[in-house]
Amino acid sequence: MAGVLDSFAGRFGRVEPRRTAAAFVTGLLSDIEVKTCWQLAEQAGHARPDAMQRLLYRAVWDADGVRDDLRAVIVDRFGDPDAVLVVDETGDLKKGVHSVGVQRQYTGTAGRIENAQVGVFLGYAGRDGHTLIDRRVYLPVSWIEDRDRCQGAGVPDEVEFATKSELAADMITAAVDAGVPVAWAAADEAYGNSSLFRAHLRQLRLGYVLAVSRSHLVPLDGGKVKVRADRVAADLPASAWQRRSAGAGSKGPRYYDWAWLDDVTTDADPDDSGRHSLLIRRNTSTGELAFYRCWTPQPATLAQLVRVAGTRWTVEEAFQAAKSQVGLDLHQVRRWDSWHRFTTLALAALAVLAICAANAAGEAEDDPSNTGLIKLTVNEVRRLINTLIIQPIRDFAHRLHWSQWRRRHQARARQSHYTRRLKLELQP
Repeated sequence: MAGVLDSFAGRFGRVEPRRTAAAFVTGLLSDIEVKTCWQLAEQAGHARPDAMQRLLYRAVWDADGVRDDLRAVIVDRFGDPDAVLVVDETGDLKKGVHSVGVQRQYTGTAGRIENAQVGVFLGYAGRDGHTLIDRRVYLPVSWIEDRDRCQGAGVPDEVEFATKSELAADMITAAVDAGVPVAWAAADEAYGNSSLFRAHLRQLRLGYVLAVSRSHLVPLDGGKVKVRADRVAADLPASAWQRRSAGAGSKGPRYYDWAWLDDVTTDADPDDSGRHSLLIRRNTSTGELAFYRCWTPQPATLAQLVRVAGTRWTVEEAFQAAKSQVGLDLHQVRRWDSWHRFTTLALAALAVLAICAANAAGEAEDDPSNTGLIKLTVNEVRRLINTLIIQPIRDFAHRLHWSQWRRRHQARARQSHYTRRLKLELQP
């Protein structure tokens, strides 16, 4: 844990916010259920939440700089020239209208349109492990067109509307420019259906395996005809399918049937000197199909493309761990800077778990005595950190002080709400 925290300690000009940041990340790793500034301050032994709130709102530090330092630590541990950058989005359900980027919009978290705030994230997956390395909050058009609303949430004036695929492309470009070792990109069909996103990856010379919809038009016969992806699959003979594993899952190898058309041409840039293909996955039990547009700067094998397609699920695992273990979705912040700061510190806590789990797995492989145990998961690593490192404060006076502080603060808030409502009712 110290290695991750030390990596960005220099981003804080004063010792107070530096210590608070370390306590903040430690609190995110703790076993407290709700991880707001109040609970994190109590866990850290503070008398009030002011220091934690100041860290997110007013303290002087660069969240993007911390992000860069954190990315360097992750690459130092998981760096792999054949690694995969995986992009995806996740939403946090909200009740109000003031949190930056919030509006009624579709989010996979709920599986429907809800009042939500959506963030686009970038994951890094190497052979030794994976975690999240970057983040962007998505601002809908309704926000960008309302500059007063943006100003109220602290959105910088230079921020313009960007689609989710543009945010993803921006994060991938930043990673490549920073020298992150990587050969591939993967994403679901929300990004794979974007021809501009695919073209951007080709300009970076990144191979990709991007999911596309079943109605996606596939250019065949030198681009002279375009056929729906599901129609292409329906016309394939039985001999076109091969059974291969997309990687190990919680219940063993994830076997699917795969078909590969390696003669697909691009309808966007026929002179990119790469190899375009269509990959089709069929569920062995249900027969459900999934489709992937693929491109590689050099010839690739079916095994390579299948591996990258299977790697996309690492971002889902990272989201689950980030939300269940370090409170990625438990923030109660509204402003632009606060969202990026909280999220960056949550990614730091997640990196601690991922690196500790990878280190433990490496030590187990070197140990000649096989105990019959599974590898340490991030969930179990967090339990051990809480048991062996984080010492919760159980002092009676401290707990009583916080109980009184919360009740006093809640009494003031209630009085304020009552006064405001009375004024509204008395207005003509």
